[in-house]
Amino acid sequence: MKKHNFSAGPCILPKEVMQKAAEAVIELDGIGLSLIEISHRSKEFVAIMEKARSLALELLGLEGKGYSALFLQGGASTQFLMTAYNLLEKKAGYVNTGTWSLKAIKEAKLLGDVVEVASSQDQNFNYIPKGYKIPSGLDYLHLTSNNTIFGTQIKEFPKTDAPLVCDMSSDIFSRELDFSQFDLIYAGAQKNMGPAGTTLVVVKEDILGKVGRKVPSMLDYNIHIAKDSMFNTPAVFAVYVSMLTMQWLKDLGGIPAIEEINEKKANLIYSEIDLNPVFAGFAAKEDRSNMNATFNITDETLKETFDTLCKEAGISGINGHRSVGGYRASMYNAMTLESVGTLVDIMSDLEKKG
Repeated sequence: MKKHNFSAGPCILPKEVMQKAAEAVIELDGIGLSLIEISHRSKEFVAIMEKARSLALELLGLEGKGYSALFLQGGASTQFLMTAYNLLEKKAGYVNTGTWSLKAIKEAKLLGDVVEVASSQDQNFNYIPKGYKIPSGLDYLHLTSNNTIFGTQIKEFPKTDAPLVCDMSSDIFSRELDFSQFDLIYAGAQKNMGPAGTTLVVVKEDILGKVGRKVPSMLDYNIHIAKDSMFNTPAVFAVYVSMLTMQWLKDLGGIPAIEEINEKKANLIYSEIDLNPVFAGFAAKEDRSNMNATFNITDETLKETFDTLCKEAGISGINGHRSVGGYRASMYNAMTLESVGTLVDIMSDLEKKG
């Protein structure tokens, strides 16, 4: 039976990417060696790393604009600290839209003054704050573009003179944006790009080197840039699969093509949530994420039936996070419209049974 993987991460990947990755583990491109046993300094892997970095900038429209792309380790969680180490001199602003924003704020406070510019914590993060005033004199403003746990997504980014830093872990490469408005973007691969183990960082080089503190080597963006993202042994497999996924996206037509598909998937499930009295959406309608649809069942007596129907249909990974409860359907780039349709059919059938 086909499984429909709605897991929030590690995420679904394109079938052709999985097939190529599996083959490379046995033997990479006919060289007689496995991808995971070759030297990371070999010409084969250096070429993979360079292609991955180049594809990232190309897809984001940032080639030749003063940005570097890096593939680092430690997940987005290390970036909570790394961004502050490299950019926070006196005061930074953070917009608090959920669990990952809170974690980023906690780490930044170790290094300087942090201002919570706005927050949606008063409503358990079910909306995106708007119309807030951004203080002057910030070293940077930090945002989280998509909140996986709560199912919210920033639709319009604030205008500010401060460098704009954004955690895009769960919606990187999913929609068209003017990515040049951001001075630093980071994204853990395992939500929308590849397997766990590597994190994409795209940074505008001219914002670096301005803090007075000494930055530890492993946390210094300039060192990683100078070493072409090969300062230490990279996560070879995760970088390779991320490269394959970005190539798959490019061949598909890039971000404009995948955004059109993602809009169709989101419209399909949210239409059902709104029309079906058995379900209620968690996030404010204007802030709903195209990546993570969060919803609750309105009649708990139907929960067991719904769970059984999902299991019988091969639907996996839709349990909501404990912070929200209910259900969460994660619809990353590789999720098919067919799979979303299968879930929607079950939701519709449940209404009829109820």
